[in-house]
Amino acid sequence: MKIYIIAGEASGDLHASNLIKAIHKIESKVSFRCWGGDKMKDAGATIVKHIKDLAFMGFVEVLFNLKTILSNIKFCKKDILKYSPDAIVLVDYPGFNLRISTWAKKQNIPVYYYISPQIWAWKQSRVYKIKASVKQVYTILPFEKDFYKKFDLDVEYVGHPLVEEISEFLNKKSSKESFLKKYNLSELPIIAILPGSRHQEINVKLPLMLEAARKFKSHQIIVAGAPNIDKINYLKNGLVNEKLIYEKTYEVITHSDVAVVTSGTATLETALLETPEVVCYKGSPISYLIARLLIKIKYISLVNLIMNKEVVLELIQKDCSSEKIKKEVDNLIYNSSYKDKMLNSFKELKVMLGDGTASKKIAQSLIKDIKANLL
Repeated sequence: MKIYIIAGEASGDLHASNLIKAIHKIESKVSFRCWGGDKMKDAGATIVKHIKDLAFMGFVEVLFNLKTILSNIKFCKKDILKYSPDAIVLVDYPGFNLRISTWAKKQNIPVYYYISPQIWAWKQSRVYKIKASVKQVYTILPFEKDFYKKFDLDVEYVGHPLVEEISEFLNKKSSKESFLKKYNLSELPIIAILPGSRHQEINVKLPLMLEAARKFKSHQIIVAGAPNIDKINYLKNGLVNEKLIYEKTYEVITHSDVAVVTSGTATLETALLETPEVVCYKGSPISYLIARLLIKIKYISLVNLIMNKEVVLELIQKDCSSEKIKKEVDNLIYNSSYKDKMLNSFKELKVMLGDGTASKKIAQSLIKDIKANLL
């Protein structure tokens, strides 16, 4: 059995890697050819294109890289035909993946979508492409099933895969004492900075985050490094004496007193690890203006979206300043009732996101369906 998987970002790499592992537990003789990252490679996949060359953020940035994107789509189609997979699994990354799904349908290759595109936020018309070209959609957010039902599309809600990932981490996490010793850290409380996994995010937000965190002389600062970003990029954007730690983001978060987090999957990870956080977003002015016109949701962080209320403060665009970041971090450190209210909401969030068996559920459904197709 041959499966082709396309993930274009770090979060997709993580979730797809867990899916690959879950499939191998059911069927050991499955080969995977993928667009993804190191986690998928470590899980046993052959990586065709790495996520470090795929993640473009913002309308303007996509426009500037359109030639590369179109070239990648052309290459992907040829590579799929050469590999001749029994199924294609798409992981989020909608601008690219929906083009592939429409094309794959014409080639009679079954397409499965894991981690539905956020079409409930904008570009709802994409639901018709999904309905026409995707055999099964697996959703990870509780409100998505009702959204798709409005379009007469029955999707399968499996729970959020981060629940299983974080549960596994918590079962084997190191003590704070050993963590501090391993990275030669002091015993001062920690402010974690998660500036994102794209160059553009780091360029814009890391200087602001560092400036705010440095106001707290009673704390030490740790920057969680993205695996696809070289250290030189952090140094160019203000990193001086702060500790930069790669590949240990969950450890950094869980041992920190507060986290300053770029909008994205990391906001949900931080909440599930029960570390108080402030969420930051700042894009190019044109991209932000277009987003404001098109996006139809009240919140940008997954935490607030799922809870349908403001649990964590979102500092967006002009509000994303070192002064406002500093003010919120101060609140999270010194206002105990404010912090406790946030942490209680995080506990409610965990209950809403399932029992931690998302990868297993999808693997079982996927293998069963692919086998039926092959008969």
